[in-house]
Amino acid sequence: MDSKKEEVADNKTHHILCIPTPAQSHIKAMLKLAKLLHSRGFHITFVNTAYNHKRFLKSLGPDSLHGLPDFREKMLAPFCDLVKRLNDMTRTCNDSPPSVTRIVSDGFMPFTIAAGRELKIPVVFFYTIPACSFMGFKQLGTLLEKLGPPPVPKDTIIDWIPGMKDMHVRDMPSFCWSGTTADHFMLNFCIEATEKAHQASAIIILTFKALEQDVLDAISSMFPKVFVIGPLQLLLNRIPEHPLKLKYSLWKEESECLQWLNTKPKGSVLYVNFGSIAVMSPEQLMEFGYGIANSKHPFLWIIRPDLVVDRYSNQRDRGSHGGDSGYGGGNKPWNRQSSFGNGGGGGGSSRPPFKGQRVCKYHESGHCKKGASCDYMHT
Repeated sequence: MDSKKEEVADNKTHHILCIPTPAQSHIKAMLKLAKLLHSRGFHITFVNTAYNHKRFLKSLGPDSLHGLPDFREKMLAPFCDLVKRLNDMTRTCNDSPPSVTRIVSDGFMPFTIAAGRELKIPVVFFYTIPACSFMGFKQLGTLLEKLGPPPVPKDTIIDWIPGMKDMHVRDMPSFCWSGTTADHFMLNFCIEATEKAHQASAIIILTFKALEQDVLDAISSMFPKVFVIGPLQLLLNRIPEHPLKLKYSLWKEESECLQWLNTKPKGSVLYVNFGSIAVMSPEQLMEFGYGIANSKHPFLWIIRPDLVVDRYSNQRDRGSHGGDSGYGGGNKPWNRQSSFGNGGGGGGSSRPPFKGQRVCKYHESGHCKKGASCDYMHT
């Protein structure tokens, strides 16, 4: 038996429970890590909640933080109960995997530290953010001590973060320099979450050393066990695909763009993607649209149904207006980059509304029969 087979055989005695933060990109990264661990022989249980699905099967908007404090406070007891029931099942069923031997938790689910302590199970924190972002969050407490609570002038220089030079307050997350109630909650939450990392048995950061060597060295001086992993998709490409192919998105994937991408030279396509949470105004969307069009490059633009906050507009109809040089119409899920990340196409686009047309609120309510697109917003 060679060393790899011995490693897989040894890993089969371990059962890892993975729990992500309920956000699309965090779930996706944790699923990929779970798949890599499973390929090495580990038994995997992936904790996914109805809350996750409910949140991502309907639109995310500016109120997406609502419910998060309650969610955090009410997760500890059910999570501990889940692990206990899971371990009880493994002890009573012959074909079950071993009891849970380790918890791999998203770093922004800090209640798992208390759960691990109660259950006597080591907890590893997995951060799906770059090392520089983790270090920025780690320094938030010091930021408050040195600069005071937000709001803070955005041009204020920050020259004391280890491994990160030439920083300003504007380079930190917005809740560091604005002063809304939601931002104050996020500020305190991130301080708590990164401080809990000192109680984890190890931390894993989604990055690679060639990209962030200086800040990784600084983080390694603060924590005894720091591991890096990434890019996840390149690592996954090295393992055989399971017959039951694992999907990583809570949205239905559309593959039409891949055919279009295959007609373009390698590295020629501009990929535009605002992720799963960010929202913008119609005016901001237009500015991005004109800028992308003026680049004179073919583009693939991923537009979520809820990307634009606009009382006049139905995003489904907005996505169908004519563009200049982009692919397709309608709204494409933003999770297809894994498929074409190693091929000839580059990255994504959905055809944007460059003509300035909007869907009138009177048309949507049935009071106007002129048509879905008009110049109401410009008169």
